[in-house]
Amino acid sequence: MDKKEIIVTDNQSNIIETQVQMITGFLADLGLPSDNIIASNQERGIINKTLPDYISKLPADLKKDARYLSKFVVGAGFGLFDYALNSIWNEVTLALRNKAITYGLDIFFDASVGGKMRELYNSEEDLGGLKDNTLLNTCKKLELITETTYKKLAHILDMRNDIGISHPTNYTINAFELMGWFQTCIQDVLQDMPSDSAIQVKAFIENLKKLDTIIEDEKVQKIQAQISSLSSQHCSRILRTIFGLYVSTDSNQTLRKNISKITPIIWGASSDEIKYKIGIMVEGYNNNLHTEKYKRGCEFFEIANGNKYRTKSERIINLENLSNELREAHFGYDNFYNEVPVIKKIMTYFEDSTDIPNQIARNLIHSVMLCRIGRGLTYNRGVSPSGKEYYIQLFNMLKDDFIPMFIAQLCEFDIQQKISRNIGMEQALEMIAEVKHNIINERYIESLDYLLAEFPKTERAIFNTKFKKLSIGFLTWDE
Repeated sequence: MDKKEIIVTDNQSNIIETQVQMITGFLADLGLPSDNIIASNQERGIINKTLPDYISKLPADLKKDARYLSKFVVGAGFGLFDYALNSIWNEVTLALRNKAITYGLDIFFDASVGGKMRELYNSEEDLGGLKDNTLLNTCKKLELITETTYKKLAHILDMRNDIGISHPTNYTINAFELMGWFQTCIQDVLQDMPSDSAIQVKAFIENLKKLDTIIEDEKVQKIQAQISSLSSQHCSRILRTIFGLYVSTDSNQTLRKNISKITPIIWGASSDEIKYKIGIMVEGYNNNLHTEKYKRGCEFFEIANGNKYRTKSERIINLENLSNELREAHFGYDNFYNEVPVIKKIMTYFEDSTDIPNQIARNLIHSVMLCRIGRGLTYNRGVSPSGKEYYIQLFNMLKDDFIPMFIAQLCEFDIQQKISRNIGMEQALEMIAEVKHNIINERYIESLDYLLAEFPKTERAIFNTKFKKLSIGFLTWDE
């Protein structure tokens, strides 16, 4: 017989049975309940026939430090099945924590802990602060365990909470249930490795943090191909982590530069949910006076061209300020150059006109209209050549909801002054054609066509009785 083979002899079974009887007798002598404390001889017999052979086949490395596994064997062998269930779950918890460490604690805590509590979780010891359910759910989200394994473990956790030794219950666990749960814990957790994608994510983050040189453009293209093969969930986790690294006061300039080069790629592959969450975090930095983090967070959103995902209150405030800044740049010195960075920043807040908050729409449209019509100069026909593409982009995206507001701005005194000049009128007609491009409402189209036809005759055409009648359904005119 192989010395490593484990066989429970009749003599050993008799010893265990004698000890069980001694324990139940001792409890009875103390006046304590002794029934349903230790599993029946039949249930223990099932365990003693199946468990030793199963344990003997496990790898030595797995068994070497598995102390809770030892406690499971003792508990199951003596018939303390609820104690055994609690013990094997503790071993699973340690295994899941090790998976989290292998994957990378930064990403794991980013996925499991939100809000102000996140900064309290950094080390391996902090894993103990996570509830079992949170640990399990996060492992599923990060694909450290499969969906099927998650469902099995969630059931075992429920059983452990409901009928394990940690909670009062009258339920009796049978041997086949216990061995089934035990097998799931061993095969699907203790002997299972994280998915290839999960390992790739960890390696990506670790390598990024170690780089001491700037990533070359050719390498960025290769990264883009790798990112495209990952799930949106993995990309979202990477995005959350690199955001944290970018705003961290401990990060150096090289790391931030490398993050800035890969952020647009990862941003595009991530879910909207994580983008909005990061927006909330940035607002939190501002509210809590984390000035440096807030500054870096704003930079991150501009790099990602994703300011539309900032919180509504922040977007309203920022866009109101930017609209005023654009107007000041237009009337200031070197407006052709100074308008450009402002309108570029404004356009990072929009993908389409639904992203424009109603509260700032009038001011925004008016400011951009001033710049799009220009200063009436012959040089570049009065419009900033670098800014013009952004002005056209904004007016091309305007949809029906904003057309009444757009037309109303053409009545304003400063706009009327601009279009009273030939070059200004020329640019205004181009602008109206740009806006008309995506309009569906036939009355709006008819109104814009009227202005395209009549404006060349006089900028006051918008005040004609005919136009007032044409637009009475969507504009209010003073008598």
